[in-house]
Amino acid sequence: MRNLTLGVCVAALLTAGAARAEDTVKLGYIDPLSGGGASIGEVGLKHFQWLADQINASGGLMGKKLEILPFDDKVNPQEAVVQARKAIDAGARFITQGNGSSVASALIDFVQKFNDRNPGKETLYFNYAAVDTSLTNAKCSFWHFRWDANSTIKMAAITNYLKTQPSVKKVYIINQDYSFGQEVKKLANEMLKAKRPDVQIVGDELHPLLKVTDFAPYIAKIKASGADTVITGNWGQDMALLLKAAADAGLQVKWYTYYAGGAGGPTAIKQTGLDHKVFDVVEGNPNSAPPDAQKTEEEFRAKFNVTLWYPRAVNEMRMFQKAVTEAKSLDPKAVALKLEDMKVKTFDGGEGWMRKEDHQFHQDMYIRSFGALPKGAKFDEEKTGWGWTEVAKVAAKDTVVPTTCKMERP
Repeated sequence: MRNLTLGVCVAALLTAGAARAEDTVKLGYIDPLSGGGASIGEVGLKHFQWLADQINASGGLMGKKLEILPFDDKVNPQEAVVQARKAIDAGARFITQGNGSSVASALIDFVQKFNDRNPGKETLYFNYAAVDTSLTNAKCSFWHFRWDANSTIKMAAITNYLKTQPSVKKVYIINQDYSFGQEVKKLANEMLKAKRPDVQIVGDELHPLLKVTDFAPYIAKIKASGADTVITGNWGQDMALLLKAAADAGLQVKWYTYYAGGAGGPTAIKQTGLDHKVFDVVEGNPNSAPPDAQKTEEEFRAKFNVTLWYPRAVNEMRMFQKAVTEAKSLDPKAVALKLEDMKVKTFDGGEGWMRKEDHQFHQDMYIRSFGALPKGAKFDEEKTGWGWTEVAKVAAKDTVVPTTCKMERP
């Protein structure tokens, strides 16, 4: 009798556990949580946990709570695939990732193959920051959606702005040596040649990804080249340490970047003393955002003591919730079909839409400069007293570039 009672209790506990699991929607967050990319990955995790809390407070996803499951990929494509398998084994049918286009490429391949082999158990991949253009061109997949502007869109915005800057004469190009950095290098060369043929490229090099601890030798080469401007797609510690080395060497040039706003970047810029000479290209700017976005920015900063770096993550999660609501389903295929061609008001204002042909999100883009804040601006960065100021805006309709995607649909 005792054994029978024990068996009944165990069965009841297992049943209750299974019921609780069924009441939860799991989203696997796969990004660096250790090593050189950890400062970026940890803040990204805060974004998604906070957004999940917001979704749960508003009723969840079809009445179920959203749970974020963190997995450390160490910015390694093979490790990311291992972690994606773990996420699926833990019950996630949705995964999100952003740091490292080589990682994104591996995840697209993995998810496509997994879904082909497991009909009825498909997984959907949300990409919030990996921007290699090929991901929505040659490697496009029905099971992959991207919320950040791709590399081509961002470089087009930067080089269009450079057309209005005649003081730029000599450019040094430096990037991380992997797929994204290689693409930034290629695009910068091609677009400068087409739009500013008078500009001289005085240096063009690649360095190991997230392995350089002292950029002094690279800065010495930039200084010796006579460059007045640097273009870089560096992110994470590779951006912050590059700028720190520039500050230490007293390098006084203009910087056109993709990711100078990441962890440590603003502090390093302030150390250089380059007031409004460091620029980035982003999908939003807190100091010129609508009032509701500024209120949310204040709440996020108050809770985490860090900038809301990823307006695109807000767009991603709000669209995820909207797609589930409209589909009346948590099936990944049904959610994907609702995301296609979805139009929304973006977090920082303006209309955005998810292009059906390649699953690339289009939205207004901004060129910003970092320095002393104008009167009335609310937000500085990393307690430097300096912040971002919008210097140019590219309307969403003007960010559209052709796609070569030939998507196979289920």
